[in-house]
Amino acid sequence: MSAPSATQPAKGKLTKLSIVGYGAGDAANNLAFTTATMFLLVYYTDVAGISAAAAGTLLLVVRVFDAFSDIFAGRIVDRVFNKRLGKFRPFIMFGSVPLLVLSCLTFSVPQIGESGMLLYAYLTYAALGLAYSLVNIPYGSLAGAMTQDAGERAKLASARSIGAMIVGAGLGVFVAPLIVPGADLQTMFTFLTLGFVVVGTALYLFTAFTAKERVVRDVQNVSMAQSFATLKHNRPLLMLCLSSFVFLTGMLALATVQLYYLRDVLNALPLYAVVSVAQIVMTFGLAAVMPKLVRTWGKRAGYIVGGLIMAAGGAIMFFTPSSLVWLGFSGLLLAQLGIVLVNMLVWTLEADTVEYGEWKTGVRSEGIIYALFSFTRKTGQAVGGALAAFALSWGGYAAGTAEQTAHAELGIRAGAGLIPLVCSIVAIAIMIFYPLTDSRHREIVAEIDARRERGETASIDPALSTAAFQSQRPMSSTPPVD
Repeated sequence: MSAPSATQPAKGKLTKLSIVGYGAGDAANNLAFTTATMFLLVYYTDVAGISAAAAGTLLLVVRVFDAFSDIFAGRIVDRVFNKRLGKFRPFIMFGSVPLLVLSCLTFSVPQIGESGMLLYAYLTYAALGLAYSLVNIPYGSLAGAMTQDAGERAKLASARSIGAMIVGAGLGVFVAPLIVPGADLQTMFTFLTLGFVVVGTALYLFTAFTAKERVVRDVQNVSMAQSFATLKHNRPLLMLCLSSFVFLTGMLALATVQLYYLRDVLNALPLYAVVSVAQIVMTFGLAAVMPKLVRTWGKRAGYIVGGLIMAAGGAIMFFTPSSLVWLGFSGLLLAQLGIVLVNMLVWTLEADTVEYGEWKTGVRSEGIIYALFSFTRKTGQAVGGALAAFALSWGGYAAGTAEQTAHAELGIRAGAGLIPLVCSIVAIAIMIFYPLTDSRHREIVAEIDARRERGETASIDPALSTAAFQSQRPMSSTPPVD
């Protein structure tokens, strides 16, 4: 795709169609991602017959591999540029079908003995993670290339949150209540994931044809040295990555054992559908006011508030006895509210770090920046999912049993409440020191625009080292945010 013309300013308002189209992409992403997050552990333990400990190790190992796949995908994205389609949309268009087919294969573990099943599970889940990286990294990077305006980025973040939440809610309302002892879950998961191949492909194509890149880039094909120069000197990105790693650890622990908490601790599995509906209400409600919240609070403050809300919900879930169903359920809803708020804001924060990296080095590297961010998030997901599975194993969870022991319930409660509580507090502590405020970001964008108008771009010689980039970084009238 050619560079945007003067009649297509990166700061202009996005069309409603492009915003909706961008949100459709995350709906498609989550047909694979949320299905695995919500149900893969249950599928492995209750359908395939893999032990909780083995499944926990599998989730940890594969998700760490998946995180490294993001770095690989980010480098590929930064090195590819198509004059007609741009940097990101080709991956979305041509990677969608392999991703969704692999999701189907992941939920089709054959009964070929314990070792055979584990090998199959490792291979298919690892392949799914790699395919997901090659689609999700370009998708996530696309937002930063569509606009530099904070309000418009907030709309894109809200749209992707809505797309993801609609899928998550649909799975919670229509699929989760079916996961009961004795049900033919293999047949259900097979037809479900096959249907997602058709629906997901249509959603991805809708995104590819409506969400287009408009931000001018001086360097189309970014070298390895240029990519890692932008990472090394991007302190806001590194802090955001660290906070997100910890927050995602808590969030994935909750997401992994949420079904167990409702089914085996509160004995109220039908409330899973209520949680899903509540998530839709929360998402649409916050999406409607998100641009105003960003203008009033700022993104960092909103992130911290969301973390505090999740911490409060985690505390309630961990300490509430199983007899007080209404209180434990209220804690779950509260935690979900905090998660929705943080997940909406974190994508706008990540997009802001792209401009910071460009300001420091003169090179715009959406792919590798988003890849590093996704790497830390997926590592957090790996740790969170594994901790949740290990908590089940520590408690002595018995698959297919109608009633669990008190110790097993404690393990579930720890995964659902204690881990999110501790992780959210740590994530908040990191973000208190986050340096890239909204006002500073506006100054940086203005400096980049002024530099571009004067023709003062950094050298794009691919042989430049990190030190050379440091010495050539743009001069600023204000102190740099390191």
